[in-house]
Amino acid sequence: MAKQPHLLIESGDVHDLAIIPGDPGRVDRIADQCTNVEFVAENREYKLVNASYEGRKLTICSTGIGCPSAAIAIEELHAAGVETVIRCGTTGALQSDIEIGDMIVATGAAKEEGTTKRYESATYPAVPDYKVLSGLVDAAEANDEDVHVGPIVSDDAFYAESEDYVDDWEAANLLAIEMEAAAVFSLARRKGMRAGAICTVDGNLVEGTQKGADGDEELPEKAKNNVERAIAITLAAAAEL
Repeated sequence: MAKQPHLLIESGDVHDLAIIPGDPGRVDRIADQCTNVEFVAENREYKLVNASYEGRKLTICSTGIGCPSAAIAIEELHAAGVETVIRCGTTGALQSDIEIGDMIVATGAAKEEGTTKRYESATYPAVPDYKVLSGLVDAAEANDEDVHVGPIVSDDAFYAESEDYVDDWEAANLLAIEMEAAAVFSLARRKGMRAGAICTVDGNLVEGTQKGADGDEELPEKAKNNVERAIAITLAAAAEL
């Protein structure tokens, strides 16, 4: 197999399970909780390392921002032999009772993006694998962590999320909005892969708060702290999958 052009990997370079944060900087934060960490490759928004957690070998690969770059990561990880992917990211809440720093495990993602429409009809569901979904929920419970469990929405246009859109998503009881899960779930399903997602809330669009609103830092302090807890849940779930 030829080397993949964006991730710069080939078969044998990665393990069968990959944790996929959006932020390349979060690759190191996840790796800090692992052992046997080995650098694999880095190119553009993609950074990859191999590691072990409680004896479970895994790969950590950033996907960048949005469904287009996430789709490239899924395509190339699959080509290199990855069978399971777990998104560990951040999200903006769409319900008033969800607070910054809370965590959400997604049961599905509405397709408010353009990438999946090039693969399939918008009527086809973007849903996680049941074993990965339940594994994340079980890991949270085992860690004595509360998580919200329900549907989210993936949107391509961060700066075009108008009040009308937000009101409609809130009325539909979608829990939160992020930018990658719809592509991750849809492509994983099409390729026979397992996928799931857990995200830390970094703002609440219904309440008018958004990442970066309180100063120079992208994430509020509470969200930063809970990213570490979401990583712990993700790794615990990965160890059992």
